[in-house]
Amino acid sequence: MIIDTHSHLNFKAYKNDLDEVVGRTLQDNIWMINVGTKYETSKQAVELAEKYNEGVYSAIGLHPIYAGAEFQKIKTDPEEGEFLVKEENFEKEKYKELAFGRSPTGEAKSKKVVAIGEIGLDYYYRPKSKTKLEQFKEKQKQVFIEQLDFAKELDLPVIIHCRMAHEDLIKILKTKNIKGVIHCFTGNLEQAQQYTDMGFYLGMNGIIFKFDIDEVIKKVPLDKILVETDCPYLTPLPAVASSEAGPEDYVRNEPIFIKYVIQKIADLKNISFDEVAEKTTQNARNLFKI
Repeated sequence: MIIDTHSHLNFKAYKNDLDEVVGRTLQDNIWMINVGTKYETSKQAVELAEKYNEGVYSAIGLHPIYAGAEFQKIKTDPEEGEFLVKEENFEKEKYKELAFGRSPTGEAKSKKVVAIGEIGLDYYYRPKSKTKLEQFKEKQKQVFIEQLDFAKELDLPVIIHCRMAHEDLIKILKTKNIKGVIHCFTGNLEQAQQYTDMGFYLGMNGIIFKFDIDEVIKKVPLDKILVETDCPYLTPLPAVASSEAGPEDYVRNEPIFIKYVIQKIADLKNISFDEVAEKTTQNARNLFKI
């Protein structure tokens, strides 16, 4: 078995063939955790997970681009579902209802909600003025901390998104005793070591074919790595090459393409595909309790 620890089959990219995609993924013995980016997509992730007895799970949370949207205008990818990112507040009680599924009174958490995410900091699209930039960063930090505390309250791990914000993120995480994964890791080796020293896993996906983090993959222990796709984004280059599309054409990513990520990690570490698949699956089961 393989676990794709970060997918977005709850996005509109799969609206026409969702059942088929999930079906062939499960048939290939690949489980998946579908991750929310705001309340709407978190709710969709939970609803999708609840349709299946086994193999499909969810994470709920508010992505930082929504938390800080009041300070800049961002156009999001239509694969997610909307043209312009709108600011959204983290409404704890609404997310708590999702976490408890059919037991909103708090009697027992849903076994289908296995993490809070994706949450974090994203300074890529940022305001130009110094004053707005500081307000933008502080708003993201505030919402991030609220969700870290929420995860602690529910005793759930976190799935963390970080782009151009590792220094601030590490400072915050050092004040919190919490477990989780740094999704789509693209930092340097020093940052990787700081995260793993705090007990975090590093999530590796198709970006490793485009962004040179070979040294990180070689040196970080396998027991600190998770594999993911971030589908429909970050399609591994071998999957594009094996399709009928041209090199510049868009090829939608799917959980089944996780095998290319596993093989690249195996090649860099000079170990077998099966060893990477087995260990990263065990890592995922340990972290998410599935």
